[in-house]
Amino acid sequence: MPPLHVLLATYNGARYLPEQLDSLVSQREAAWSLLWRDDGSTDGTPALLEAFARRTGRAAEAVTLPGRAGAMGSFMRLLAAAPEGGHYAFCDQDDVWLPGKLARAQAALAEMPEARPALYCSRQQLVDAALRPTGLSPLPRRPLGFRNALVQNVVTGCTLVLNDAARRLVLAAPPPPPGTMHDWWCYLLVSGAGGAMRFDPEPGLLYRQHGANAVGTQPSLLRRGLAAFTRGPERFLAVFSGHLERLRPAAPLLTAEARETLALVAPLLTLPRRERLRRLRRAGLYRQGAAEDAVLRVWLLMPPGMAAPASLPGISPPGGAGSR
Repeated sequence: MPPLHVLLATYNGARYLPEQLDSLVSQREAAWSLLWRDDGSTDGTPALLEAFARRTGRAAEAVTLPGRAGAMGSFMRLLAAAPEGGHYAFCDQDDVWLPGKLARAQAALAEMPEARPALYCSRQQLVDAALRPTGLSPLPRRPLGFRNALVQNVVTGCTLVLNDAARRLVLAAPPPPPGTMHDWWCYLLVSGAGGAMRFDPEPGLLYRQHGANAVGTQPSLLRRGLAAFTRGPERFLAVFSGHLERLRPAAPLLTAEARETLALVAPLLTLPRRERLRRLRRAGLYRQGAAEDAVLRVWLLMPPGMAAPASLPGISPPGGAGSR
């Protein structure tokens, strides 16, 4: 097996971090090293990590890149700093990994050609702050692929493991836009490049929902659709536009089919509704659940003035200042 590198991003995680670190030690049939980056914690998180490295004797190394980077920035810096030629497992500070998580991920990636970008992810056992079970994350009802990745992320970052070819692909592409997350960007690039993807229906971890998660989840596709409707279109449309903007210069890394899909949807929000409907049908974009799909169609077919998203930092609305 290629060496396995666990990439842990932390920020003021001292409350839950010890349980996560203990769950790493409990991994069966998987040899791993730990690479972590702390984003300026003030609660003793770095001391916990240093004590863990001394106590366990594990290969553990801090990535001491200056400045605040947020969760996405920390994970991308960790991926760039990790040694070449391995497997790369992203790790949140507040979950608990089940003992077979890493072994299952490595076994799945070992079945895929090493030269082809490959991505593994899994279902999660949802728990509350005290680790009491609250349900399971929903299973995808439709295949993972680029036409799904353009409008929905079904790859939960704390379950995500990449092979070396996928790592090289992600690092060769432009950085992800503000407002998105590293897992969605990896899903877009690996699926768009024709990579192999494995969604494991067996939960690999206890995914703690405690009210302060950077990203949370819902236990059903219907509730996801209702939550999306309640949030409104602005944030989704801004992230959608940011992805399209960053994917354009990454086009040489994508398959011909993905480039054709990208060309169809890149100007989507600036077009008349009839042309948008025509392009949507040709592009075949889809979300996993019927409720989510219905919300998506409403948002993408809104009148042109309403469909232009409010800007997130670093993202310009289509047709606005700074757009290309």
